[in-house]
Amino acid sequence: MRPITAVDAVSPAIERTREFLFRPFKWSTYLKLCLVAIITEGVGGNFHSSTSHMNHRGVHSGGHEPQIPWLTHMTPEGIAVIAAAVLLAIVVSILVFYLITRLRFAFFHCLVSNTKEIGPGWSLYGGQATRFFWLNIVVGICFMALLVLVALPFAAGFWRLFQESQQSGHFDIGLLLTLALPLIPIVILLVVAGVLSDLILRDGMLPHIALENATAGEAWRQVRARIRAEKKQFIVYAILRVILPTIAAIGTFIVLALPGLMVAGSLVAIEWGVHSVFAGATGSSWLVGILLQVFFGVIAFGFALLASICVGGPLSTGTREYALIFYGGRYNALGDILYPTQAIVGGSTGTA
Repeated sequence: MRPITAVDAVSPAIERTREFLFRPFKWSTYLKLCLVAIITEGVGGNFHSSTSHMNHRGVHSGGHEPQIPWLTHMTPEGIAVIAAAVLLAIVVSILVFYLITRLRFAFFHCLVSNTKEIGPGWSLYGGQATRFFWLNIVVGICFMALLVLVALPFAAGFWRLFQESQQSGHFDIGLLLTLALPLIPIVILLVVAGVLSDLILRDGMLPHIALENATAGEAWRQVRARIRAEKKQFIVYAILRVILPTIAAIGTFIVLALPGLMVAGSLVAIEWGVHSVFAGATGSSWLVGILLQVFFGVIAFGFALLASICVGGPLSTGTREYALIFYGGRYNALGDILYPTQAIVGGSTGTA
C-alpha cells in the first residue's frame, strides 16, 4: 500500500466504513459492530463535557460565604467510606478498561481482515492486548504522577483552604478559584499531551504490537522513526484525527436535531398525558398508571440508545478506518492486509 497524505486518507476511510457496515447489510450485525465501535472508540475518543453551576453574589454581605456542608463537616468515618468507594471505583474501572482493551484488538482484527466476527480477534490477540493494557496503565500512572508533581506547589494553599473551611464552617469559593485558575493552562497542556499519547499508542503502536507481537519499546521505536520521517504529515494527521470526528458529530447532530426533537416531544407528550390521566388514581388504577409511565419511559430510552448506536457506530468506525489507512501507507505489514491486491511501492518507509 502506497503512502497517502492525511487529507487523502479521508475518502478511502469513508469507503471502507461503508463497505464494512453496509455491504451486505444486516440489522443485527450492524448494531453489534456499531456498539463495539462506540465502546472501543467512543469511550477513549469522544469528548465528554460537564458543566457546573455556581451562584455568584459578587459581594458577600455580613461575611457569609457559600456553604458546602459535606465538605466542612467531614468525619474520619466519612473519609474512610469515601476512600473505600474510590478504591472500589478504581478496581472496577481497571477491569472495565482491560475488557475494552481486549475488545479494541478484536475490533482491529475485524477492520483489517474485513470480518464481522468479534470472537476470532478476541482470542487471537489475547497476549498482545494484555501487554498493551499494562502499557496504558503505566502511561496513565506516569501522567498522574506528573499531575501530582505539578499540583504540589499548590497543595499547601488548598490544604489551608480546607482547614479554614473546617474551622469556620464556610467555604471560600473566591479563594478556591484564585488557587485553581493558575492550574488551568497547565492542565490544558497535560490534556494535549494525553491526547497525543493516546494517538501514538492506539493509532501507531497498537498495529505493531498486534501484527508483529512487538514489545512496547520496539513499537515505539518504529512509530518514532516514521514520525521523524514525515513530521508535517503526522502533525496534519493528528489535527484532522481530532477535528474530523468532532465536525462529523456536530453535523450529524444538526441534521438529526429536528427529527429527534419531534420523537422526544411525542414521547414527552404521551408521558405527560398518561401522568395527567392517572394523577388522582388509587389502588390498581394508580399501579396501571405507573406501569404505563415506566413502559413509555423504557421506549424513550430504547429510542435514544438505538439512535446513539446507529449514529455513533459509523462515526467511530470511520475514525478507526482513517487511522488504519493513514498509518497502513507507512507500515507495510498493515497496509498489505488492508489492500492485499495493491502492489507495494518501492522505497516505502514501512517494514514488514
